[in-house]
Amino acid sequence: MKKSFVFLLILVVSYSYSQSVNDYKAVIIPVKYDFLKTENQYRLTTMSKFNLNKAGFEAFYSNEAIPSDYNDRCSLLYMDVVKENAFLMTKLFVTLKDCYGKIIFQSAVGKSKEKQYETAYGEALNYAFESVNELQYKYNGTTKTTMEPEVTKPLTAPVVLAQKVVSASVSDEKEMDLLYAQPTATGFQLIDSSPKVVMKVFKTSSAESFIALKGDIKGVLIAKNNQWFFEYYENDKLYSEKIAVKF
Repeated sequence: MKKSFVFLLILVVSYSYSQSVNDYKAVIIPVKYDFLKTENQYRLTTMSKFNLNKAGFEAFYSNEAIPSDYNDRCSLLYMDVVKENAFLMTKLFVTLKDCYGKIIFQSAVGKSKEKQYETAYGEALNYAFESVNELQYKYNGTTKTTMEPEVTKPLTAPVVLAQKVVSASVSDEKEMDLLYAQPTATGFQLIDSSPKVVMKVFKTSSAESFIALKGDIKGVLIAKNNQWFFEYYENDKLYSEKIAVKF
C-alpha cells in the first residue's frame, strides 16, 4: 500500500511539472556549473544543450546573444546541474528554475560508476535527462506569470550603513544600464544586454540586501526607496552607485 502511494505521488508530481515547463519558451544554460572548475569542462555545457534540444526545448547559453523574441526573462527557464556527494559513484541531477529561482522541475538522479571523470559525468547527465525527455515538452504559447516573492524588511541593517560615511557619491556617470538577474545556486548574476556578467550578488538573511562583487570591488547591493544601490569603500570613502536591475 505504501509503495503504491509513493508511486502515485511521483506520477502526480511529474504531471504537475510537465504542465509547468510547457509555459516557458526556452531554457538558458550556464557555461559553467558550480561543481566544475572551468567553462564547459568535460563538455557538460554542450551536452546539456544537445539533450535539451533533443527533449524539444529551445536552449541558449548564458553568454550568447539571445533573439529579441526571448527578451522577457520570466518567459524562460534557467537550467542547472547539481552534483550529489557519493562514494565511488557520480550522481548528477538537472533543475529547471523560473526567473525568481523557484524550481519548476527537478530530474531523477543520474548515476555512473565509471572512474574517468569525463565518461562518468557524461553518463550520469544522460541518465538524468531521461526524466527530462519523459516530460514530452511542448511550448503551449502562453508564458506563465510568476508572482514575485514578497520582499521582507531587513532583519538587520547592512554593516556598511552602520559605519560612519566619510564620503558618499552618487553620479549619473556611474549609473548603469538595465541589468537582468539570472539565478545561481547562491544568489544571482547580473548581466547586461550583451549579455555580459557585470556583477555577482549573494543572498543574505534579508531579501533587500546582497553581498556583491563587481570585478575586484566588494560591497553590498541594497534596496532603498524601491531602488537598488551598490555600496562599497574605496580609499576609505563610501561610494553608493545606483544600479538598474530587473529581478
